[in-house]
Amino acid sequence: MRAAGALLGRRARLRWVHLILGGALLMPYWLLGTIVVAPFVDGAGMFSNSLAVQFGAYGVALPLAAVTALFPLARPMSVAVARTLCGVPAERFADGPARSRAARGRTAGWVTLHVGLGGLVSGASLALPPFAVTVMLLPFSGALREAATDAFGWLDQRWLVYGGVPAGLAMLVALAAAAAGAGALLARQAPLLLGPTPADKLAAAERRAAELAVRNRLARELHDSVGHALSAVTLQAGAARTVLDSDPAFVREALAAIEETTRRTVGELDAVLGLLRQGEDDGDLPGRPGLEALDALLTATGRHVSLTVRGGDMAGVPEPVSREAYRIVQEGLANAARHAAGERVAVALGRDGDALEITVENPLPARPPVARPGGGRGLRGVGERARLLGGTAAARPVDGVWRLTARLPLKGEAR
Repeated sequence: MRAAGALLGRRARLRWVHLILGGALLMPYWLLGTIVVAPFVDGAGMFSNSLAVQFGAYGVALPLAAVTALFPLARPMSVAVARTLCGVPAERFADGPARSRAARGRTAGWVTLHVGLGGLVSGASLALPPFAVTVMLLPFSGALREAATDAFGWLDQRWLVYGGVPAGLAMLVALAAAAAGAGALLARQAPLLLGPTPADKLAAAERRAAELAVRNRLARELHDSVGHALSAVTLQAGAARTVLDSDPAFVREALAAIEETTRRTVGELDAVLGLLRQGEDDGDLPGRPGLEALDALLTATGRHVSLTVRGGDMAGVPEPVSREAYRIVQEGLANAARHAAGERVAVALGRDGDALEITVENPLPARPPVARPGGGRGLRGVGERARLLGGTAAARPVDGVWRLTARLPLKGEAR
């Protein structure tokens, strides 16, 4: 049963179809080869049954097929067929056109092997079964036995009677075995010839690294935006609840700040989620705020936040620096709201030569804050943002206050 499955099972049948397809692909090249070879064979025409013409055309067809396989799109087409019919795991094939010389050479080798074996197996599949059936009918037809002995005088009538059926079955089994062997050979060679080259693996690794960097940046965007918004809303709601009866004006101001904060955050969240759906880089994310939105951020955070700007107007800050500076200040305010709610927070921005310096300070709480499950990523994200621009960032207690500092170069390319 195992041998029958290896010769006639589903995988073997699919590989046989793959070989027949290779023979069909060889036909145009083979016909062109007969035009080239026939004039050199005495008395043979294009459609001659001469073995010299047929095998000569076969020899001409293989190089022609190899040349056409050098085009980049030959690989994805070959991969699509082989992935379906060869019984090889899909992840072992390369994706995309063959760009490098090595990839095109491997593809040409695969196409030559495919159409070469396919042409032989296809020819045998067309010619051998009718002949095998005829041999199997010899014991039952005197006319066939006479025709066979006339064609082959050395054949013995007794051999034709007793050996016809076994000989015909042996031919069919040999054909199935040859097709199974050729299919197995193609399956073994497919990962080598259609698999990724070292250049393909390097390109795939670079794509994965770029995708991971994009995901990390999007994670920081969501953390900074949503995390700050929730912290600010919690702080404003708690303050409003405390003075609900004694200071209605402050309650209205707090509710307005909550409304503005949530509206802005929902807009940013929609933009980031839209980016995730599109699968694009977040460098040009529409709606990402910069330093121009800092006043609205401080207003939404509360009246206990002060801002100091020194060293000139912030309008000339490059857009990438402006966006990251906004996020750094936002994270500093969110960190202060979580760990020192109600305390004064001082934000300072200033130019120092060719760099933008950011400082966020708040008094240290009387008791160490309780660690949040899964927390601690915000300040790490501040450091990552600064390093992406070639700058530095630090956060530590200094003289009774918690100080977050960042220095972002205003010139040069981001890393």
